[in-house]
Amino acid sequence: MTIETQIETIPTTEDPPRSPRDILPTMDDLPSEDPEEPGLPDEFHFYQPDLLRRTCRSPRYSPESTFVGVDINFYYDVRHHLRYKRPDWFLVVGVPRLWEETRLRNSYVMWQEGVAPLVVVELLSPGTGKEDLGETENPAEDADRAIPSKWEVYEQILRVPYCLVYDRRTQRLRFFQLEGARYRERSLNPQPPLIWIPELELGLDLRSEEYEGIPGLWLRWCDDRGNPIPTDTEAERQRAEAERQRADRLAARLRELGVDLEEDSG
Repeated sequence: MTIETQIETIPTTEDPPRSPRDILPTMDDLPSEDPEEPGLPDEFHFYQPDLLRRTCRSPRYSPESTFVGVDINFYYDVRHHLRYKRPDWFLVVGVPRLWEETRLRNSYVMWQEGVAPLVVVELLSPGTGKEDLGETENPAEDADRAIPSKWEVYEQILRVPYCLVYDRRTQRLRFFQLEGARYRERSLNPQPPLIWIPELELGLDLRSEEYEGIPGLWLRWCDDRGNPIPTDTEAERQRAEAERQRADRLAARLRELGVDLEEDSG
């Protein structure tokens, strides 16, 4: 039964009438995407890429020599220069953080940048899941006119070494690594980090925690022992806590030496 049919069959003559909250479709029943434009983001598609961006700090690359793209147009075909894909999250190393070291990018244009992403992360949604996993077929007969899927672009055109696909609905993380001409799915590590990227000296892990006050299972960068890389806010909080503990230890030591801190402060 479709949502439209369900709505049409809802009784409207109950006395007293029931609340629309009880009888109309819920947030989980209604699609979060425009069927004419699959892939429009929900809230998760804002917070998860933001967490990845804020924790991706490789000891091998300075922030000034890496670029993180979040849901921006990636133009990849010099012969068909209007064709683009919109990765949920991608990382490029060896390019300036700012375009020509002066400007924010409006998009990422492969034939100008000259460097393909090292890592791409796709967050599955009902409208884009098959394309993100390379499960769609291209019906065009003319190969030159056929528009490749995201998977084909990452695997065959850009040759992105690492592709991660995370489905928050099933909490399943899948890891693909380029081997020869094709992606090969790799098993996740049994212990954190679940995925290790040696070129970055960083790993990725799924952690049950709060981010921005929102509980969930979040994908974030970590070190080789699975310790999460803190965001800037978390790092500042950790510094403040370390400073407080240092001050407490100093105060305790002074009291042991007989120093009256209250008298001295007066």
